Amino acid sequence: MDIIQLDIQGMTCASCVGHVEKALKNVDGTDMANVNLATEKATISYDPEKTDIQALLDSVSKSGYSARPAAEDRSETEEKKRRKLKKLKVHTIISALLSAPLVLAMAAMLLSIESLSFLHNPWVQLALATPVQFWIGLRFYKTAWATLKAGNPGMDVLVALGTSAAYAYSVFNGFFADSLGIEGSGLYFEASAVIITLVLFGKYLEEMAKGKTSDALKKLMNLQPEQATVKRGGEELVIPVRDVIQGDYVLVRPGGRIPVDGKVLSGASAVDESMVTGESIPVEKAERDDVIGGTVNSYGSLIVEAGNLGSDSVLSRIISVVEEAQGSKAPIQKLADKVAGIFVPAVLGIALLTFLLWWLAGGNMNSGIISAVAVLVIACPCALGLATPTAIMVGTGLGAQRGILIKNGEILQAAGKINAVVLDKTGTVTQGRPVVREIHRIQEPGDAGSQPLGDEEILSIAAGLEYHSEHPLARAVVDAAEERGIEIPHISDFRSVPGKGVSGSLNGARHIIGTSTFMKEEHIDTREAETQLRELENRGMTCILLADPRKVLSVIAVADSIKESSREGIEMLKKMGIDVYMITGDNRRSAASIAREAGIDNILAEVLPEDKAREVEKLREQGYTVAMAGDGVNDAPALATADLGIAMGQGTDIAMETAEITLMRGDLREIANTILLSQRSMAKIRQNLFWAFFYNSVGIPFAALGMLNPVIAGAAMAFSSVSVVSNSLSLKRFDPAKALKRFKPVGLPAESVNKDTSGNKDSSGNKDSSGSKNIEARFGNRNQSDSETGQNSSGESPEQTTNTKESTMQIQVQGMSCNHCKMAVENAAASVEGIKSPSVDLEKGILDFELENVHEGNSAERVEQLKAAVQNAGYETV
Repeated sequence: MDIIQLDIQGMTCASCVGHVEKALKNVDGTDMANVNLATEKATISYDPEKTDIQALLDSVSKSGYSARPAAEDRSETEEKKRRKLKKLKVHTIISALLSAPLVLAMAAMLLSIESLSFLHNPWVQLALATPVQFWIGLRFYKTAWATLKAGNPGMDVLVALGTSAAYAYSVFNGFFADSLGIEGSGLYFEASAVIITLVLFGKYLEEMAKGKTSDALKKLMNLQPEQATVKRGGEELVIPVRDVIQGDYVLVRPGGRIPVDGKVLSGASAVDESMVTGESIPVEKAERDDVIGGTVNSYGSLIVEAGNLGSDSVLSRIISVVEEAQGSKAPIQKLADKVAGIFVPAVLGIALLTFLLWWLAGGNMNSGIISAVAVLVIACPCALGLATPTAIMVGTGLGAQRGILIKNGEILQAAGKINAVVLDKTGTVTQGRPVVREIHRIQEPGDAGSQPLGDEEILSIAAGLEYHSEHPLARAVVDAAEERGIEIPHISDFRSVPGKGVSGSLNGARHIIGTSTFMKEEHIDTREAETQLRELENRGMTCILLADPRKVLSVIAVADSIKESSREGIEMLKKMGIDVYMITGDNRRSAASIAREAGIDNILAEVLPEDKAREVEKLREQGYTVAMAGDGVNDAPALATADLGIAMGQGTDIAMETAEITLMRGDLREIANTILLSQRSMAKIRQNLFWAFFYNSVGIPFAALGMLNPVIAGAAMAFSSVSVVSNSLSLKRFDPAKALKRFKPVGLPAESVNKDTSGNKDSSGNKDSSGSKNIEARFGNRNQSDSETGQNSSGESPEQTTNTKESTMQIQVQGMSCNHCKMAVENAAASVEGIKSPSVDLEKGILDFELENVHEGNSAERVEQLKAAVQNAGYETV
């Protein structure tokens, strides 16, 4: 299937949209056709073997409208819109100037101003009204005739019929009634002229407002610089960005906009990526870092090797996603489409019935004509066609400004219904790269009088040994040394054993770094480090040992750390009443440690990549509407299985293609913000549809009963469209923080919670207070021995763990003096099974924690295990 966009001309209301869509869908070979009134574009998916572009263009033409392939040059499209708006403005002003004397004549008659009586002359009024009716109003006649020929009457038919009736009736009364012996009932030239003026003025305001709905897209388009400075053949050349080729060396000066995607070859600076990723704080860039075209360089000069160019660049892909979203429909639009399909014929019938009833039943042809004109004018379904697309344009544009790329209106609508979020651990909850968390010096009993190595010495030696390795753990050690400004020494006699470790000499002294297995193979005694190793590994950390030929000198603990935004993002979701799950292939203890740090209650651990989709499906079977957030590559099956797939990444190609929503910054807070934005956008659409239906359902009866002057009807019709678009624009003031305040804090004091970890209802018939669900006893796949014995990982039977209690407790801890101590104690506590939410108050020296999955009689045992873990971390407990 091929996809093409067409620019559609002549559409004015929801009925027009329906007619064009129907014509396109009737073409053999068309798979999908979506027409957007706000953007005046049609997106069509078609089989090129069955049809072609010309057949699609012809189908639009036969339906009474005109079409052409959308311009590839976006600046050309914007220029056409500017010319159209300028022409509309000029015509509106001319129409208003010609209509003003007619309105003045009506006012003079009501106030009996004799000096203006010449304005009542039929010839004067004819001279003023005719240009408005047949020159300014020619657009309505053209489109009305075309749509009538095609059997698809729209708004233009209503305007043309209504104003023509008022104009013709005035001509009859002014020039023919007396000669035919019929008493004239007045002139209504002002009605026809003013209606056209008001409709045009409403269209002008509407076009201006519609332009503002795509402000976000325009800002993105304006980010792309027109020129780039490249180094070729030893010279600096200023060339158009379109002439840059992959591999070019592009020079970016301080304050300049980076012209292309690429990788920094030399230089360092901070780059403002706010317009692309939504990140308000400039991001530090150095050698080997990726940069995005369109972002702003701050203080340093950079030389960037050009990467993806043109339509393959991140900025171009973002623009394409936003354009696609802004041209799409939400399912909520279906109701408006159904109504629009029968609306105009129904209004024509009502207008005819109104005229006949006033004339035949009431004996008043004059009132019949005026009332019928009012019905025709007020009933134009413009607002109905703008209600949904304008809100979607603003909503998706607002998301793009925050670095949230939403593919289409259907996804925007679906996001607001999410009540469960499954988060992949690595790269989603965590940074996705290991960092050095702790350094522990090992001192043997016989070394009591010797001076142990300091942290900086340990890191210096370790970084020197690991410098030439690309292993993630090696990079973590080197990065830790560089961040602390530690000089990395040169190592001689370097030897590497893949998967185990490396060795080398520093100033003639041999050192070894690697796993405990590697140490044993090198005949190094690790007994003094075993206790420390077990304690760190129980807390979910990976340990690297540094040794000399005789003994272990230090244990370096490396672990992935959660993102700064993760805990806040998860708290936001929980406050909204959304259940949060973390899914990972890690062991249960390691997963529990990360989950506690992030504030996640529900864990799916030891889940293989191919089983993630099955776990997501289980949640859906329980009645959840599930969003899955992952990196868009390894998690693709789970992303596809979920009701909503969210890719966390820096705008990678695969991320944008596999998920319905891409979060450019990978910030978990934006998941909650996306849901809030969806809910607010849908609220605006519902408001818009209400007012669109309200104007017509209330206005038509008033007009039919003769209680509405045609001029007022024209003003009301114009106002309805403007009010709907303005309401959509008010979405720009959306503030996630304010929107979140309407949610009340969830949860109960720990002492009062009776928690059912299986997710079943308690004895009162209510869902468990924690709001958490259990999948395979909360920890994903069990190993075979667990399932065979009928016991869970703690050795207890399922019956024993069904009804458990939580209680809040605290212990006194001595020896803490800094945040490092605080983290060490909290991590030690978190490593103990059954300990939840450990929190240290440094000033008071108190560790607060919650006991969960605790049965009567064993709480003291858990507390003793906790105290032992804290003591093993090097602190005293009371």
